[in-house]
Amino acid sequence: MATKAKQPQDGIKVIATNRAARHNFVLGDTFECGIVLRGSEVKSLREAKTQITEAFGQLSGGEMYLHNLHIGPYSHSQRATGHEPLRVRKLLLHRRELDRIRAKLQTERLSLVPTRMYFKDGKVKVEIALGTGKSKSDKRQDLAKRDAERDIRRAMGRAAKGTE
Repeated sequence: MATKAKQPQDGIKVIATNRAARHNFVLGDTFECGIVLRGSEVKSLREAKTQITEAFGQLSGGEMYLHNLHIGPYSHSQRATGHEPLRVRKLLLHRRELDRIRAKLQTERLSLVPTRMYFKDGKVKVEIALGTGKSKSDKRQDLAKRDAERDIRRAMGRAAKGTE
């Protein structure tokens, strides 16, 4: 029996992740959004030419938009048919999700942070999280905790090698 090539889980192919989001924000609820794109933008995303670290979401007029999402130009497109790399892009959510997000934003001091971008069954999706900004001391504590855990794992690994 031949072995199959490893398939991505649930038809998901990750395009980009925002690792800085976990460092700069305490993340809460997450939402999966569709995004309105042009053809050359989708082709660029298939080449993984995107940067979401500086991106942020904003509610305006009952709609949600993604600002500062950089999608590089498609390598085979002409200048006239290409797209603007930093244009504001509309996110697609259900009305009840938008209402829930709006209620949370009004009652708490939260930010809309994109955490990752991926293809799901051929469609581009963006995962948006509600988060509060971390202070410098919180960031330092997280780094110290991570360093301590890494040292513990190393010590346990050395101990396990020594006993075998």
